[in-house]
Amino acid sequence: ISFGTVTDKNIEQLKLLNRAVFPISYPERMYKDILAYTDVTHLAYHNDVLVGAITCRLEKSAQGPKLYILTLGVLAPYRGMGAGSALLERCLQHCAAQLPEVAEALLHVQTSNEEAMRFYGRYGFEVGETIPGYYKRLDPPDAVVLRKALQPGGG
Repeated sequence: ISFGTVTDKNIEQLKLLNRAVFPISYPERMYKDILAYTDVTHLAYHNDVLVGAITCRLEKSAQGPKLYILTLGVLAPYRGMGAGSALLERCLQHCAAQLPEVAEALLHVQTSNEEAMRFYGRYGFEVGETIPGYYKRLDPPDAVVLRKALQPGGG
């Protein structure tokens, strides 16, 4: 597995990957956000083929900027090879080294997605509040917020 960054030249590949991996389609504005935060988006390649990606953006809050994980996905045939773990680790390490002001990482996960909750739990993410009706076109529509402290005492 090798890694790269997102650019306006490969964003279409990222859109295709997300369509293949996720049960929802993401709006065009999300991809504009991704291009604005290329330092916290990482792509995974296997033999020059895009097989996975983590996409993030920085969000302002009263406690300082937060890293919001938009997507983390790997094509089914390439799961279990460590690409997802490597993508998450790269992103969190980048924040620790280059963006020390970012105090927290967070994301939303469908309440039925136990695999994702276990995956993020292995990296110290904790289950927070449930948001009813977060996903308009999924069943169940509810999401949980997963959070991980990134600064002093949080890693």
